[in-house]
Amino acid sequence: MLSMMFSSLLWPLAAPARAESQGAPDAPILAITRGGESRTLSLREIEETGLRHVEMRHPEGLEGRFSGVNLDDFLAANGLDEARRVRFIADDGYTTFLTPAERREKRYLMVTRLDGEPIGPDQFGPLMLVVPEEAEAVLAGTAPLTRWIWALREVSAR
Repeated sequence: MLSMMFSSLLWPLAAPARAESQGAPDAPILAITRGGESRTLSLREIEETGLRHVEMRHPEGLEGRFSGVNLDDFLAANGLDEARRVRFIADDGYTTFLTPAERREKRYLMVTRLDGEPIGPDQFGPLMLVVPEEAEAVLAGTAPLTRWIWALREVSAR
C-alpha cells in the first residue's frame, strides 16, 4: 500500500522546480517554513552541516549506503531546533511531527544520498527521514514506521 502512495502519478503534485532539479545540487528541493516565512534549500545547502553514512535496508526495499545529515544539526543550522514541534511533509501529503523530546529519544537522519548519488523520485527521494538504529526493528515489525518519511518536500516549525 505504501508503494502505491508514491506512484508516478503523485510526482507531478510536487513543486514545479523539483522535477527539474534532480541531479542539480544548487536547485531547490526542500521548503523550510517557520511562521509565515518560507524559503527553499538546495541539496548542497542541506548537506553543509556534514554527512553521516550508514549501511542499511529501507522498509520500501532500498538497500545500501544511506548518507545524510543529522536531523538535529540540520534543524539547528536552520533555526528550527527550538520549535515546539517540527512538521515533515511528503510530496503525497503524508505528514509526521516531532517534538524536541521525541528528537532526543532517537537519532534521526535526513537522507540525501543512496550509494553516493542523490536520491531520485523513483527511489522515494529527493529526501528521506529515517532512524538508522531502528531499521532492523522496523523491518521485523517490532518498531513503528510512523516517524519515517520519504519524498520529503517541506519542513515546517511553529
